This record gives sequence, structure tokens and C-alpha cells, in this order.
Amino acid sequence: MARYKGPVCRLCRREGDKLFLKGDRCYTDKCAIERRNYPPGQHGNSRRRKASNYGLQLREKQKARRIYGVMEKQFRGYYRQAARRKGVTGEIMLQMLERRLDNVVFRLGLASSRQEARQMVRHGLFLVNGRKTDIPSYLVEEGDSIEVKQSARSNPRFQEMAELAETRTTPEWLSMDWNTMRGDIVRFPRRDELDISIQESLIVEMYSR
Repeated sequence: MARYKGPVCRLCRREGDKLFLKGDRCYTDKCAIERRNYPPGQHGNSRRRKASNYGLQLREKQKARRIYGVMEKQFRGYYRQAARRKGVTGEIMLQMLERRLDNVVFRLGLASSRQEARQMVRHGLFLVNGRKTDIPSYLVEEGDSIEVKQSARSNPRFQEMAELAETRTTPEWLSMDWNTMRGDIVRFPRRDELDISIQESLIVEMYSR
């Protein structure tokens, strides 16, 4: 199945929640959820049946996939890896998704959305531990450093994001130095540090059927 390339605001409306897929627009009154908080389609504003347990599980899985921008096969792979490790499977799975390079670039404030971060990574604008890395799904480790390539630091977009940095907070599990445009992975994130409205236990229940 190909990656979804349609209007991303429809995805937020389908899930009935802000997925922050369009960056800064999601924080304004132009956000689709603020204007039309009901599912897309001609019957979206009509009364709907109560969702079944499977329906609730499916919606949580779809929401998580869309937030992180991964396909079904990739997402199932993260679950399987998490299930093989010691600890709470759902939390480990979310931790792995947070460790994706495109997500880390977004969390550091180098991009306004994960989609923009993914595009930047694919264009080879970042170095991981001094090496060019253009794989969005690359999983960072504790102690890794991510920096903007020297030739790309004069890019107006990075200058713009640096100016906006004062209005945003970098997660505690990351550190960012805007003078050198370098971020470091201090540690792996804890579940209570992730500002995403996902009930990962429902996803685990769905895959463990």
C-alpha cells in the first residue's frame, strides 16, 4: 500500500483529535478540528453507531500510525520488536517510535512537523554522530548527536526555526544547542513525557488477539 498523500487534515478529522500533521497551522484557528470537528464525508456529521471494542482498538492503532507517519507493515514490526523485550510492550513500542530520526528532528525543533522532518532527513541535511544519515526510520541511541550539515545551516528554514525556538520547549530527554545546531540524546523518553493522546494498551490488545 502506498503512503497517504491526500489532505492530512482529513486524517485528524477522521480520528477526532489533533494529530499535529501540519505543523504551525495546527496551533491556529485554521485547524480543521477547530472548524469542523466531525469525520469527513457526506455522512460525517450524522449520528454514528457506538464503536465496538475492535473498532476502538483499530482507531488507536490508526491514530498512532498517522502521528508518526509509518505504514502498517512498519508499525507491526515495531510492535513485534517491543513484544520481544522486557517491560511494558506498549510503552516500549512508543519509545521506539519516538527514537525514529525524523521524530527526533521534529522534537528538537528543527522542523515544524514530522512530515517536514522526514523530508529534511531524506534530503541528507543531518549528520548522526558525524555521519550523513538519510533514513527517517533510523533509531537513535543514548549519547547520539544529531546536527545540521554545515552546508545547510544557512538555509532560511533553519534560521526561522531557530528564531521560533524561544517559544518552544525541548523535551527533557533531549538537549539542543542552537549556536551549533546540534542536538543530543540524553536518554530514552519515559511514557509520561510523551505528549500524545494514545492508549497504547488498546493497540497491544489488538495485535495480541
